[in-house]
Amino acid sequence: MVDLLLNSGSLGTRDPWWERSCSLTAFRPGVHSRRLRGKEELDGWGARLSYVISSPRTETLTEHNLNDGSGLPTCVDQPECLKASNENTSAVLGYPRIGPQREVKKALEAYWGGKSSQEELLKVAKEQRLQTYKFIKDAGVDVVPTGTFSLYDHVLDASNTFNLIPENYAKSGLDALDTYFAMARGHQKNGVDLPATEMQKWFDSNYHYLVPELSESTEFKINNTKPIDDFLEAKEAGYNARPVLVGPVTLLALGKPGKDAKDAELDPVSLLEKLAPVYGEMLAKLGEAGAEWVQIDEPVLVLDRAQQYAAEFKAAYETIAKAAPSVKILIATYFNKLESNLEIVKTLPVAGLHIDLDRAPEQLDEVLAAFANTKHVVSLGLVSGRNIWKTDLSAALKTAQKAVEKLGDASRVQIASSSSLLHTPITIANEKKLSAEVLDWFSFANEKCAEIATLAAALRDSSSAADALAANEKSIKARRDFEKNSDSAVRDRVANIKDEDLARKSPFSVRKEVQKEHLALPLFPTTTIGSFPQTKEIRQYRARFNKNDISKEEYEKFLEDEIKMVVEKQEALNLDVLVHGEPERNDMVQYFGELLDGFVFTQNAWVQSFGSRYVRPPVVVSDVSRPAPMTVRWSSYAQSLTKKPMKGMLTGPVTILNWSFPRADISKEVQSKQIALALRDEVIDLEKAGVRAVQVDEPAIREGLPLRQKDWAGYLRWAVDSFRLSTSGCSDAMNIASHFCYSDFSLIMKSIIELDADMISIEHSKSGEHLLGAFKKVGYPSHIGPGVFDIHSPRVPSKEEMIGRIQAMAEVLPKDSIWVNPDCGLKTRTWEECTAQLTNMVAAAEECRKTLA
Repeated sequence: MVDLLLNSGSLGTRDPWWERSCSLTAFRPGVHSRRLRGKEELDGWGARLSYVISSPRTETLTEHNLNDGSGLPTCVDQPECLKASNENTSAVLGYPRIGPQREVKKALEAYWGGKSSQEELLKVAKEQRLQTYKFIKDAGVDVVPTGTFSLYDHVLDASNTFNLIPENYAKSGLDALDTYFAMARGHQKNGVDLPATEMQKWFDSNYHYLVPELSESTEFKINNTKPIDDFLEAKEAGYNARPVLVGPVTLLALGKPGKDAKDAELDPVSLLEKLAPVYGEMLAKLGEAGAEWVQIDEPVLVLDRAQQYAAEFKAAYETIAKAAPSVKILIATYFNKLESNLEIVKTLPVAGLHIDLDRAPEQLDEVLAAFANTKHVVSLGLVSGRNIWKTDLSAALKTAQKAVEKLGDASRVQIASSSSLLHTPITIANEKKLSAEVLDWFSFANEKCAEIATLAAALRDSSSAADALAANEKSIKARRDFEKNSDSAVRDRVANIKDEDLARKSPFSVRKEVQKEHLALPLFPTTTIGSFPQTKEIRQYRARFNKNDISKEEYEKFLEDEIKMVVEKQEALNLDVLVHGEPERNDMVQYFGELLDGFVFTQNAWVQSFGSRYVRPPVVVSDVSRPAPMTVRWSSYAQSLTKKPMKGMLTGPVTILNWSFPRADISKEVQSKQIALALRDEVIDLEKAGVRAVQVDEPAIREGLPLRQKDWAGYLRWAVDSFRLSTSGCSDAMNIASHFCYSDFSLIMKSIIELDADMISIEHSKSGEHLLGAFKKVGYPSHIGPGVFDIHSPRVPSKEEMIGRIQAMAEVLPKDSIWVNPDCGLKTRTWEECTAQLTNMVAAAEECRKTLA
């Protein structure tokens, strides 16, 4: 491949094949690119053209002045010997897995429920992979990613591929697929009793990954050929495929030591020297299969701690590159900027770098400067993989043109999604109820692929995409005009928040004594996190009501009967603090969004949370307010059925915002405080209705933490203020609880204390004792309920197992501060499963009252 610089002058043609087979993309600073065909004046323009030379007559080309076409090479088979290859390419980093009609979710649940075979499940999976490739190609994107489709989690896929399988799973006797699912969900059948492995949030997203478990004895090897099989499947179907792997450093950095005492102090990244050769072997096999490029995702490079792995990065990638010299490696980073970690990338023997310009547009100049004098491809993440708003294509095009100008060669620029499109729904085509006005603002995965293709085409020839750019500009303007029409009453209320609005009337030491008398609870009080099974009957009644097949009165009578049944079951189990079970709620965020002004909702915009668990995030489109009470009707009814304390159940402001698609025109702080004010009014109304405890769930507060430590303080300040704003309007007698799950909270313990909740419950059953140690270390002052069983697994832990957990808590925490509860809500379990789990939990608590008092 040779570069040819076209100087100012006129381009002439001597042969008709030139017009048919070749095009030039010309550019000059400050002017959109133009595609030139045949005879066209180049006065004042510069253009760069690359040729693939296949004829021995023209092995070497140098710089030419192409006045009158005199510099054009000639050969007998000119159309074949001279091919333009100066154009940019386009790609997506990944794609949703659910299927347009939730085919994969349904197939998974059918298999887990024993209603289908492995063969049937794998057939559906293959159909959806091939359909995904077709969607991407049909949208006009050049490069199709392979290896990103997963039956549960791509990190778990990587753990399985490279044999990061804990010994108890490897020796379980289960076949490969059921071993995989045992790690994901647990397995309790035919004498095999395995818990699920730990789950954590994927960076600052609402996606969950399965945490790899590492040991000094972990034997890294290629355990399966999934990356190769997926690549060959796409290649043989005629697609331009690029395999994708979770990077070796990221895989280890997100892992944790195994449960053996000898591994307690193990830094998983210390095992990189053993893992890198296995990655090299995989890349070599991909190269043999025909892969020219391999995308290796190393999002750990956007974290502060990547700096401590600089030497390990360099050594590992030198090993990998040496093993597969024919394969070009694209390092993919996303969710934040590289900052000083760019220096690490510059040392690596890779051919390209992907950067996220949606979440971190400010990093572009530094990256372009770093690679201006190299041959690296720079992949520009211009189309968001995290939100559902249309991309401002005009602004994105200017960014892409700047990159071409700086790098001097369009073929070194790739237009791409900022991250995998995993975090977006599939297509707006499935949305039939949103107004045309609102729908015109949105772009889901399929539409984002089209945006990527439009940007790539516009970068080659802006005139060819003129209509698409004009339509996009009109849509962007309409949304911004709508957003300007704010609710002045809401804005004024936020502006007038005072310090006293952020504090309870008395400190916890005083509230604790008031609540002790008010609630009259035993040692180790038992409760649940809120939801009970969402049965098929509940879903059917909800669907019938939404379709107007039954009246509001019929639906509410059904809900009352469900709540009564849930209360009776809890009393029969002898739980101490009860909940109403949430039969009226389809989702803990969507339910509130539907009752708050400022949100809109979709029908089919499903986004993966974990495994087969998908959610439909609300979309914040305007200022948020509460037109009427949202939960008082159901919580007060439930309280009327029992003398035991009943918890009102609310989702916290930070979680509602983090689990929604937020606005882009105002800060997340302002949006969070708007929601907090609405919840504050709800807490006050619940207390007036006789409810004695309110749980304000904030499972997403940790995931919203910025990825760089220097940005933490600002976020945590408004996150804590939002929670306190929600919960500080009530009396000292009101027990304010909160719930957190699936995160490492040790880094934000100070902020958890500052929430000033009376009680918090946390996911704990799969976390080991290090989490309790973090609470002991800071002297956590309030009550705490570490989960004693995993609600994401159908497994039923024994009474003795749960007694052991409570005993472990009592060794670390004050006994009178401990509550006993599950890890999370029970909506995904069956009544048979959760009744057995809760029976053992209550029995364990009652036994510990006798033995540990």
